[in-house]
Amino acid sequence: MEIKGKSVFKGIAIGKIEIYNKGNKTVVRRSIEDSAAEVERFEQAKQEAGTQLAALYEKALKEVGEVNAAIFEVHQMMLEDQDFIDAIIGIIENQKVNAEYAVAQTGDNFAEMFAAMDDDYMRARSADIKDISERLVGILCGVGADGIRSEEPIILLADDLAPSETVQLDKSKVLSFVTRHGSANSHTAILARTMNIPALVSADYPDDAEGKTAIVDGYEGILIIDPPVSVLEEYTSRLNKDLEEKALLQELKGKENVTADGRKINLYANIGGVSDVASVLANDASGIGLFRSEFLYLGTDDYPTEEQQFLAYRNVAETMAGKKVIIRTLDIGADKQVDYFNLGNEDNPAMGYRAIRICLDRPEIFKTQLRAIYRASYYGNLAIMFPMIISMSEVKRIKEIVEEVKASLREEEIPFKEIELGVMIETPAAVMISEDLAKEVDFFSIGTNDLTQYTLAIDRQNAKLDSFYDSHHPAILKMLKMVVDNGHKGGCWVGICGELGADLTLTEEFVNMGFDELSVSPSMVLRVRDKIRKIGAK
Repeated sequence: MEIKGKSVFKGIAIGKIEIYNKGNKTVVRRSIEDSAAEVERFEQAKQEAGTQLAALYEKALKEVGEVNAAIFEVHQMMLEDQDFIDAIIGIIENQKVNAEYAVAQTGDNFAEMFAAMDDDYMRARSADIKDISERLVGILCGVGADGIRSEEPIILLADDLAPSETVQLDKSKVLSFVTRHGSANSHTAILARTMNIPALVSADYPDDAEGKTAIVDGYEGILIIDPPVSVLEEYTSRLNKDLEEKALLQELKGKENVTADGRKINLYANIGGVSDVASVLANDASGIGLFRSEFLYLGTDDYPTEEQQFLAYRNVAETMAGKKVIIRTLDIGADKQVDYFNLGNEDNPAMGYRAIRICLDRPEIFKTQLRAIYRASYYGNLAIMFPMIISMSEVKRIKEIVEEVKASLREEEIPFKEIELGVMIETPAAVMISEDLAKEVDFFSIGTNDLTQYTLAIDRQNAKLDSFYDSHHPAILKMLKMVVDNGHKGGCWVGICGELGADLTLTEEFVNMGFDELSVSPSMVLRVRDKIRKIGAK
């Protein structure tokens, strides 16, 4: 069976299908006859949850350090709390109901009890109880902690994947993404490019595809389910050729990003979290041009503390060993929703309450992040950039808050470095005032995804508009050139961190425009380097 979709990253994947089970944790109260058997189901789920939490602790210890990993130790202890266990077993035995219902009911009761306490520490445990309960319910419903059940790498099929879901996935188990919905410019697509795996959107796969062998062809945009042996052999051969090409690209490691006629350009990588740094180093990027810090918020049930953020930023700074790391401040809103922010629904979230607007409106959140970044700056070569800028007044207010943060750190005798401050150019307003902005900041980084969206008046998450979304539109290219010229006139260096930076058909044009830096997904670094080194060759 061959199903057409829209390719968001080229490549070939071959493997078994697993359908993402994010919707299968719904708890229904059921009467049961054998309460002893149901208690045993709960005990087995509790044991599995303990195993998962222990594994998560070890994983977090390596990726984000001991302080951030400690939450999983807390969850393990709470999982063994006798009052919590007795309450669940009591509901199963006394009400003769299924374990899922008993866990969910107890979780709700305990969470409410903790939330009503006077002590701040105990109130914070409310979210932990909810997390533990959801984990137990997921196991009892047969859904993995991150929605993946297989122990082997799989082709993951889903209706769609939100950023908050993709951040939880065990990426080592995903060979390819295929979604029924979503846009070629969605965050699922960006994640696929970061992970260097083929992915399709708008592919209407059948519900009975679970467990079947499949091929994802990211070149032609097709999903082939139960392929004949001859087709499987053909694609296995093509997959091996792709692997050989990747091996050849490895020979570019250690080479400079310099054109054949001597023009140099910095080539950085975009990341979504600490775990992506390994891919940055493996692909020999010169630095990190976009650290999407919002993924620290998407992966938790409550605001990450200053200490949690500091450890994550320090980890990246130290691992990059003096190479530049540009952290984008919180870019929540629009398609990246976090429940505990209580943002509410908006008719047009892409143009709504998001990014720097939230930070300036809720300065306590902003200052916590800035303190963490400045503290981490002592351990490496950090820079900060601010998203969704539309006015000079925003930049001036940002700089005032930055000075307040620095003053508080000095007063507390906490060491930090003076670091570069930049703005993202992703609105037409920012383009038009870029000459003035250049006098206030150290650098520009152009977010071409949003700049294209706002300039063309096209919602980049709307799959129906993919054919109208033209990042090569003359208006976009003229804006890019205007920003470079205005930035250089004002003493700024200028880069691109949007997806367009990895478009090999435009690499030479970007060099000719005078861009100082391109930041791309780690998997594209060597491909772009190869393209750069061939520019100007006779």
